[in-house]
Amino acid sequence: MRAVVIYESMYGNTHLVADAIAAGLRDDASGIDAVVTAVGEVDGALDGTDLVVVGGPTHAHGMTRSSTRHAAAEAADKEGSDLHLEADAEGPGLREWFDGTETLPALGAAFDTRAGAPPLVTGRASKGIAKRLRSHGCELLVEPESFVVTKENELADDELAHARRWGGELAAVLRARGR
Repeated sequence: MRAVVIYESMYGNTHLVADAIAAGLRDDASGIDAVVTAVGEVDGALDGTDLVVVGGPTHAHGMTRSSTRHAAAEAADKEGSDLHLEADAEGPGLREWFDGTETLPALGAAFDTRAGAPPLVTGRASKGIAKRLRSHGCELLVEPESFVVTKENELADDELAHARRWGGELAAVLRARGR
């Protein structure tokens, strides 16, 4: 079984969550080969993949757009900012990747990072990601999952452990389905 965790990340939090999810998938005794790739580097990574797990940050109540990625870059460039952009943060995001992708594996899962407030207030990028996965023919293994980022733009306590557990839950669902 091969799984690919695809992420879009502005300041590194979603990247860290993607790494933890992949570690959780690998922790399972079922021998899942889980790799992590940035959305801008997916070319060929999905060959032979059984499960695709896709995640990104929540911007303006949903998935990022060119304008929100630009705003994130501007925030990082401000004098006195402690924010540091991921190397490919200003490149194409998940929306563009989905628009340019024709086929995906049969199974999928969606996640996001978002501020620590109710989803009604923050929105959830994972909702849009799940919709795009389904429109590409993916069956979602589980409901979309969110991971919380603090006002200081750091993952909340225990969110990496939460992500690793969620990766393990995905592996358990695959195992229960006989995969």
